[in-house]
Amino acid sequence: MDVVSDAIAAVRIGRPSSNRLRVGGAWSARIPAYEGAGFHVVLEGGCWLLPDGGEPVRLGAGDAVLLPHGTGHVLASAPLDRGAAALAVPIDRLLAAARRTPPPAPEDAFGVAPAPEGPLDGAPGPLPVLGAAGGPITELLCGKYRLEHSRSHPLMLELPDVVHLPNRVGAHPQLRAAVDLLGGELASDGAGGALAVSSLIDLLLVYMLRAWLSSPRPSVGAGAEAGAGADAVAPPGSGAALGAGGRWPAALGDRVVAGALRALHEDPARGWSVEELAASAGVSRATLTRRFTALVGRAPMAYLAWWRMTRAAALLQQSTDPLDVIARRVGYATPYALSHAFSRQFGTTPGRYRDRMAAHFADG
Repeated sequence: MDVVSDAIAAVRIGRPSSNRLRVGGAWSARIPAYEGAGFHVVLEGGCWLLPDGGEPVRLGAGDAVLLPHGTGHVLASAPLDRGAAALAVPIDRLLAAARRTPPPAPEDAFGVAPAPEGPLDGAPGPLPVLGAAGGPITELLCGKYRLEHSRSHPLMLELPDVVHLPNRVGAHPQLRAAVDLLGGELASDGAGGALAVSSLIDLLLVYMLRAWLSSPRPSVGAGAEAGAGADAVAPPGSGAALGAGGRWPAALGDRVVAGALRALHEDPARGWSVEELAASAGVSRATLTRRFTALVGRAPMAYLAWWRMTRAAALLQQSTDPLDVIARRVGYATPYALSHAFSRQFGTTPGRYRDRMAAHFADG
């Protein structure tokens, strides 16, 4: 797979969860910090997102927002000070209230047509309105991707706490198309809608990451792009080394480094050498090592060793394959060799890691 697909697959656990909500009038809802990534799509109207410890973000119709580190936050009809935000209703309580809210009758004072009890699990169909139904209405799709952060790829780690992707003409057409399709499926209650919504929410994560990676950001400088002057680049591991956008958009935008990464991710079990990898990228060994280390933060073989262990951890949690099969899939000749390397990176044996993951996710 490619780097972005692998970065998602390594940490994803199960299916995303989602809820729809229609609210009117003055309202606020708190979403606590979460071990995963949260997202919101504004299907109608607008609201404010107030991240814990961050600046308020205005969300309009068609906007998507990703909270990749599960940052706690408040959604509200208007900006709130810290005291008011502390009084926001927990989102679970708001959703429970929506489940108990009957649809308005035809003679409702606001003239809202009757609707069946609305689905709150992200499935298609009409929804009741909480709050003042006569004023501006906001409809949201709110959800979570469950992630195992111990296997996080550095691309995921350097994402900002809030990735806001506003609905702008001509910007991120694939994301816009996914949001439009999602809104249409949720409104239509058509055949196969539940499956379509679930699949579109999966796509949404990919398109949000693509949109972030392609967003304009400060230049990394001619030295890194040309492979010269690597000593001027901040040391490996410094996420801010290449400016506010981080190092991974620059790495994936560099022809040589992106080509080397693609080769490693497509065949991590291969017995790669720096010479072979450099030849596949069409540059010298020295040039590849300099550019790769400057932009990725690790030398090519160090990155490959790390990725093999991360991939092994994902396979231990996601499959029932025996250790010798997993060892071969990630480039190790024997289970013993894999176990030794795995213990160095994760501080435990593969068997104990698998048992711990199984127990953790059995508990919910």
